[in-house]
Amino acid sequence: MTEEIKSILTRIAGSEAFTVEPTPDQKFGHYASNIAMRLAGKAGKAPIEVAKDLREKIIAIDQGKTFEKIEIAPPGFLNFWFSKSVLRREFARMVRTGKKWGKPVMSQKSLVKSRQVVVIDYSHPNIAKPMSVAHMRSTIIGAALVNIFKWSGWKVIGDNHLGDWGKQFGVLIAAYKQQQGKSDKRQGTISIDDLLKLYVDYSARMKADSALEEVTRRETKLLQDGNRDNVKIWKAFYKVSLAEFKKIYKILGVRFDYYLGESYYKAMLPGIISDALDKGVAVKSEGAIVIPIEGKAPFVIQKSDEAFLYATTDLAAAKYRAERFKPSLVLYVVDNGQSLHFEQLFGAVAKLGYGKGERLVHVKFGLILSEDMKKLSTRAGRHISLEGVISEAIEKAAKVVHEKRPDLSIRERVKIARAVGIAALKFNDLSQNRQSDIAFRWESMLSFEGQSAPYIMYTYTRLRSILRKAKVPSKWNPEAVESEGDFALVLLLARFPEALEKARSTFFPHYLAEYLVALARGVNRFYETEPVLTADAPVKAARLRLIEAAGTTLCNGMKLLGITPLERM
Repeated sequence: MTEEIKSILTRIAGSEAFTVEPTPDQKFGHYASNIAMRLAGKAGKAPIEVAKDLREKIIAIDQGKTFEKIEIAPPGFLNFWFSKSVLRREFARMVRTGKKWGKPVMSQKSLVKSRQVVVIDYSHPNIAKPMSVAHMRSTIIGAALVNIFKWSGWKVIGDNHLGDWGKQFGVLIAAYKQQQGKSDKRQGTISIDDLLKLYVDYSARMKADSALEEVTRRETKLLQDGNRDNVKIWKAFYKVSLAEFKKIYKILGVRFDYYLGESYYKAMLPGIISDALDKGVAVKSEGAIVIPIEGKAPFVIQKSDEAFLYATTDLAAAKYRAERFKPSLVLYVVDNGQSLHFEQLFGAVAKLGYGKGERLVHVKFGLILSEDMKKLSTRAGRHISLEGVISEAIEKAAKVVHEKRPDLSIRERVKIARAVGIAALKFNDLSQNRQSDIAFRWESMLSFEGQSAPYIMYTYTRLRSILRKAKVPSKWNPEAVESEGDFALVLLLARFPEALEKARSTFFPHYLAEYLVALARGVNRFYETEPVLTADAPVKAARLRLIEAAGTTLCNGMKLLGITPLERM
């Protein structure tokens, strides 16, 4: 609905930059615009005076067809109230759209013609180590963005750029050979926890014994040179790790189109170095090869011992993606701590000419902290398993479910606890600005009130219960939407596509999460104040349609955030 306001304002004021935003309280209007304040300086007038001129022009053009009223608020905001006829029309459109409500409206032919491609690089754990809590935010945020972009009509490539190459595997192979000898009899039975223990123990001993460092370098070189035994061991480690990762992803309901890890690009790396030198983009510095980046530290792409770095691999991946997928957008969902790396990477990609006009974006996020806002991992070598965190969330959810619904069967409680526990983890992350640090506050995460996944899930089950009690009639009349509460809920539902678009265009899923909380509160308030099942037949039919539309919207929104809606709780 913002587009209707923007269209009228653009006709009057041209293509000046301005915003149209939903108001936090509908008593101050349905939407507000800052256009008068944007135009005031150029016009040489006070914003209030510009707003008055704009208001008169809008009223003259609109003639009451779109807006019930337009008011001016200091220091020059224009506040808009849509007419009841417009809101009824919007409600009828929601009902016609059904389960696809919120999707962009375009024909299949137009969709194919205009479809854009986005590559989303997310999760990327290191093989030979169990996934830790540090991988949770990239996985959850990335998966939500995949869902939102797909829903919005984009072609999405989800790529898990695994850390599966480099010095760490020299350490692991050296440790493995030392423990097992050169025999590989136990490779099929080794677990990912065994690999982590091998790595930690050998790394600790390596600090005290420089000879072990030399062994590691030798094993790394053998692996990079394609030594048969080392490659065989590496493949065994890779197979064990990927199976473990996929188990976690299945629990979280996350999937990828590709697992193109660092090893996938190893054959391209010498060519990247040669290309950078031939183009005069890279220079030699103290034996290393670097790409100077204006205003930044040089981007090191090869060490003095001729070893490649993940910087080199990232350049190869950027080149490969541009040529293979031809994206218009590439998102790297990686923590705040890698900001400098991505500034250097994007600068290097531009200098090398590897891009094809696509936009590269670092979708950065903060740390996961404990309830006292301290880092979860504070001691060297401490590993907090992601699987352990998921299990803890499910266990805590099970206690809450048992307290609230002891009447349910054990099987039902287990199903609900699993869905609620995982949803609580996801929503705790996605409901907050991703650039901020977040904390595990279990009590609020699992609360059935306030800003939480259980609150939204329970609201949805409540709506489904109402619809089971009273079948939604096929015949209804939008004109039966008549009360202030009816129109308030219609307007709230109409904001769903706008919340989705804001989440997609800014890469901040919390805009969608915040909307779902607002909708859950709004529909609960509606049901408590407006009779539904006891209303007169025409009003009852319309309000059941409202309940149905609200349920559909909550269901669609939860699925986009990776939350499983439940019919009963």
